[in-house]
Amino acid sequence: MSRGRRLRRIIGVLSALVAGEAGRTAGRYGAQRTGAVVSRAAAVRRALEDLGPLYIKVGQMLSTRPDMVSAAMVEELRKLHDRVETRPFADFEPVLAAELGGGWAAGFLSFDAQHPIGTASLAQVYRAVLTDGTPVAVKVQRQGVREVMDADMALLNTLARCAARRAPRLNAVIDFEAMLAVLFDAMRPELDFVLEAANMKAARKAAAGFKHIAVPEVITATPRVLVQTLAPGCSIRDADPAAFTVQERKDIGRDLLAFMYRGYFVDGWFHADPHPGNIFVHPGEPAHVIDWGMVGRMDRSLSTHILRVLVSVAQNDGTALAQAWIEMGEATPWAEVSKFSADMVALVPKVAAASLEDLDFGLTLTAVLQHSTRRGIRTSPMIAVLGKSFANIEGSIRHLSPELSLLDVFESELPPYRPGPYPQVRVRPAGLPHPHRGHRGRHPDVAAAAQHRPRPRRTPADRERHPPPRATGTLGTAPQSLPPASRRGAAHDADPVVAAEPHHALSRPPVGPRPRPRPRCPWTSFDRSWALAAPVRDVGGPPGALRG
Repeated sequence: MSRGRRLRRIIGVLSALVAGEAGRTAGRYGAQRTGAVVSRAAAVRRALEDLGPLYIKVGQMLSTRPDMVSAAMVEELRKLHDRVETRPFADFEPVLAAELGGGWAAGFLSFDAQHPIGTASLAQVYRAVLTDGTPVAVKVQRQGVREVMDADMALLNTLARCAARRAPRLNAVIDFEAMLAVLFDAMRPELDFVLEAANMKAARKAAAGFKHIAVPEVITATPRVLVQTLAPGCSIRDADPAAFTVQERKDIGRDLLAFMYRGYFVDGWFHADPHPGNIFVHPGEPAHVIDWGMVGRMDRSLSTHILRVLVSVAQNDGTALAQAWIEMGEATPWAEVSKFSADMVALVPKVAAASLEDLDFGLTLTAVLQHSTRRGIRTSPMIAVLGKSFANIEGSIRHLSPELSLLDVFESELPPYRPGPYPQVRVRPAGLPHPHRGHRGRHPDVAAAAQHRPRPRRTPADRERHPPPRATGTLGTAPQSLPPASRRGAAHDADPVVAAEPHHALSRPPVGPRPRPRPRCPWTSFDRSWALAAPVRDVGGPPGALRG
């Protein structure tokens, strides 16, 4: 389909939507106007389904952005499904012949061309059996779908640039182009099955460590045809919980959550669309996660900040959540930071101790996003994809194991991140190393760090060999006086050797080699204001080694 024809098709759908809106709102008041709001949202959902897969994904992402659309629209957009009419096999046979060769049928013992087991706007899926008896699913891309998607992406990019010019203040908070770029990058493997197969192989390797999770094996992959082993059972939405034992339901739910957590916080990439139709279960079999065409990717910094947000919820700490969220994004010049912090203090207690039956963590993320946008705080566009993934996996598990606690799984599967006080203390206890030291590339495990031996204290003999210079406030002025005892602390005054020393940090040169500079540790960056206050004695390391 040419770009001109596609544009005319979009204009036709939007014109019908506008005409229907005019008829709904004319002369309606009170309850009728409320009904018009609901019917308007339903009309928008149907229009997006008519326009095809890219607009369906945009609508699904908007369902996680209550800061951009109304509550009624959010509720309706959650119902978006990629439903299209089943096309005859004659439309797909040329694709099979072009990708697998004219004799493609010889590679299968049987091929059910009359009853596709899956239908979507991008592809149709057929059941088949290989010559060795292995049951497989054959995914065949629709003809011309790549050209349609390319045209839609170009058009949406143009609209995003126009919106950025028309509403620069709103774009400073939301960044329309970046949001679309994240969505397009996540969807590109859906247009090239070779990329999807690579995602499946990586996911299959990651799932090997989970007893109750599996990913289908890739048999053959070309840009438009994907042959994979057939997932047993049915969608988790259609499964009968009574057919599973209680323990089996809990094990599947726990492993699904743990598998997704590993993708979010360890591997840095995750299934971006784990809705119930993409998870197949069967009694006695592991849950199979299928359709790896849409994958989200995060760098370590972003995943660390998201983890801090989760830990803040687990700790019922709204202030820490607000600070982690702001550091993850950017506060605009007109941002209301204190009001956003107050919003989080009010929000977090409502979700900190709920079961999965009551808790929707994906919606919790979107609620935080709504408050941050209203308060002028810019957030990473990946949050929308992540919130969609969270909401989908929780909705999928809710069908089978609603009593499972999301926070319990979080604490048990990621032990270094179990709830506990953040490292905001001013003095590092003796016996603990510097937060960076010995934990390069991973977060510090306090239990392991406690086993480190403390550094030896300087002795009077050391001080005689290395006498400290006289501390001065400015060049050529008298020495600084010691701060009052209330600022030095009782431990300082109780030590006659330490108390005799000038207190200024520059007056105590460190003994031994200087430590190498280490990267900023996100777990010690919550509050750096104390570093600007009066010096505090660092009892866990060499003098002068305290860092902000």
